[in-house]
Amino acid sequence: MVFDVAIIGGGVIGLLSTLQLALAGQRVLLLDKAELGQEASWAGGGIVSPLYPWRYSPAVTALAHWSQDFYPMLGSQLLEKTGLDPEVHVTGLYWLDLEDEAEALSWAESRQRPLASVPIGEVYSHIPVLGAEFKKAIYMPDVANVRNPRLVKSLQAALAAMPNVTLKTGSEVQAFLQEGDAITGVYVDGIAIQAERVVVSAGAWSGSLLASVGIHLPVEPVKGQMMLFKCADDFLSSMVLAKGRYAIPRRDGHILVGSTLEHVGFDKKPTKAAHESLLSSAVELLPALENSQVVAQWAGLRPGSPEGIPYIGPVSAKPGLWLNCGHYRNGLVLAPASCRLLADLMTGEVPIINPAPYLPDSRLEIGYL
Repeated sequence: MVFDVAIIGGGVIGLLSTLQLALAGQRVLLLDKAELGQEASWAGGGIVSPLYPWRYSPAVTALAHWSQDFYPMLGSQLLEKTGLDPEVHVTGLYWLDLEDEAEALSWAESRQRPLASVPIGEVYSHIPVLGAEFKKAIYMPDVANVRNPRLVKSLQAALAAMPNVTLKTGSEVQAFLQEGDAITGVYVDGIAIQAERVVVSAGAWSGSLLASVGIHLPVEPVKGQMMLFKCADDFLSSMVLAKGRYAIPRRDGHILVGSTLEHVGFDKKPTKAAHESLLSSAVELLPALENSQVVAQWAGLRPGSPEGIPYIGPVSAKPGLWLNCGHYRNGLVLAPASCRLLADLMTGEVPIINPAPYLPDSRLEIGYL
């Protein structure tokens, strides 16, 4: 069998790319070297916004806005199809004691986003467990968080029910099939699998895959560590962020605190230093967490890329090769728009947004092996 599309990497980007292409009638093979969604997609916090959206380029903003508006619908659709709720939870987000508050408010006004300054007394009324030393705040009421491990399970269940989708886990891609410069499939477990087009969505591992065909992709692993607490269901009603650290409430009282930013290669081991740093930040934000149960600490690897702008589209020098990777800290945030844009480009539909900033051809170094 020749697939229309083979997708390498079963994180949220690969899963949603598969879903969008399958809905467009494509026969899709999704490959992952382990289980689906167990890397950055599982490890992230799931805030459906860049941490500081006004500090990003218009390219990231365009994808973020489309995805933020789409996520509640996606959550409802997946729950209806699978019975598995991704828990797209609209809580709003408070940014505390920002140095660039004026820039943030100006950005929001120019883009008509609902971000506003709020009196700090109002914040403490809404979040009485907040640390006592904060002086000012801005608030965006419509920011959601998604419970990313459940999103992965829901997407996997939806895809498993589609007759034109094949999911193959525990299958590492060893090489690309090539005819001249064209990419015509992949070698998996020593078996040649043919596909008219191959999409690389392998997160932090995308660069090493592409190096095998002479493509230098400036995507590198950036480690992030998280900490999980268990509190009462009503402990925290909104997400809060200060000094680069955030607390995210789940509906069942779990509180996520993150995250670190470490350039240590492919090392995913949690560390004592990160534990101490995250706990200090957690207690500064929400002092009662000092006496709360720490459920877990873990680490994941983000696909770091220049300015956090993903690569989405075809590689002309290698006909048949497509990319949807390099989302850095915002894979979950940008996934719906990125994957819809990829599907639009692959199926000839009018793109949801201007694809120019993401196209690989103008941004990659390509050699010939």
